[in-house]
Amino acid sequence: MSALIPFWFIVIAILWTGFFILEGFDFGVGMLHNFVGRDEPGRRAAINTIGPLWDGNEVWLIVAGASMFAAFPGWYATMFSGLYLAMVLLLMSLIIRGVAFEYRGKRDAAEWRRTWDVSLTTGSLLAPLLIGIALGDLLHGLPINSAQNYTGTFWDLFQPYAVLTGVTLVLICLLHGATFLSLKTTGDMLERSRQLARRVAPFTAAAVTAFVIWTHVSSTSTFFLRPLELLAILAVLAAVWLVYANRDGFAFAATTVTIASCIISIFVGLYPHVMVSSTNPAYSLTVDNTASAPYSLKAMTVVVVIFLPLVLAYQIWTYYVFRRRVSREEFMPAQRPTVPAQSIPAQEVPLRAAPGTPSSALARLRGALHGRKL
Repeated sequence: MSALIPFWFIVIAILWTGFFILEGFDFGVGMLHNFVGRDEPGRRAAINTIGPLWDGNEVWLIVAGASMFAAFPGWYATMFSGLYLAMVLLLMSLIIRGVAFEYRGKRDAAEWRRTWDVSLTTGSLLAPLLIGIALGDLLHGLPINSAQNYTGTFWDLFQPYAVLTGVTLVLICLLHGATFLSLKTTGDMLERSRQLARRVAPFTAAAVTAFVIWTHVSSTSTFFLRPLELLAILAVLAAVWLVYANRDGFAFAATTVTIASCIISIFVGLYPHVMVSSTNPAYSLTVDNTASAPYSLKAMTVVVVIFLPLVLAYQIWTYYVFRRRVSREEFMPAQRPTVPAQSIPAQEVPLRAAPGTPSSALARLRGALHGRKL
């Protein structure tokens, strides 16, 4: 039993990390599709880079929430009740985003598609921002009483560290999405994706550095950075250099390491707590006082050991199948073939000479009409 509790904390951390690695570039593409695609074929091409992938990536969020509920019900109850309004906003942003994928192509009206494009951009921005704020609140602390109840208000969630965490995740998703689009597009869209990556990269590096330093100060009293925290800074600096060098594949790998290091750093700094109480440290929720019964943990362990590798194998296969680049030309309106008009030879009208016209004048007129010199 003592080994299963930290095991499930690690599993939940892995699920949240996997969600941000996979859904992170989905969020980035959703925020950038209007800038990468300047017209309707371009926007459709940008969206179709994640078309076969986005809904499968969101499953990681569902599994992460379900694992928290099953393994640590006390954590789930306090977090989801205290952050209820924020969770509703998150759910609405995810719903609007998903509906935008499905509905924007149902009509050809420009205003209809523009509305859903704005919805897609807004939902893709709000989702990582709200999740980042929630994760930052877990580590930095929230007003929680001795009964493990949240006693604050909605506005207490927007403390500076939590807001910085949300903004940092938004910027990482932007860079992650831009490098993904650089791998999946061609022509002008590829160049615009690289330009966007170069513009957002310095801001992302600054935000990650500030986030890592603040996370280190909040969770430990030592001076030197933890290996994961140092890895996050080195990875984002490498991403900046690789973006400017147009090394698209390595830049995407660097942003993947960056976002994974940041998420894992939060959970490493949080353990053995799951929610820190700013009211009294003794009221903090821990893995021990929020865990499920031993039988539940054992049953879930069997399930995760069997099915998690299968899910990973299926997703790897899916990414392999849809690995090709997407071109804007694929979504250009079909051109109807034009049939050249057949030249119909004009009927020759016999020239009749007026009475008294000399025969030599009639011959010269016929030659001029036929282009011959007589």
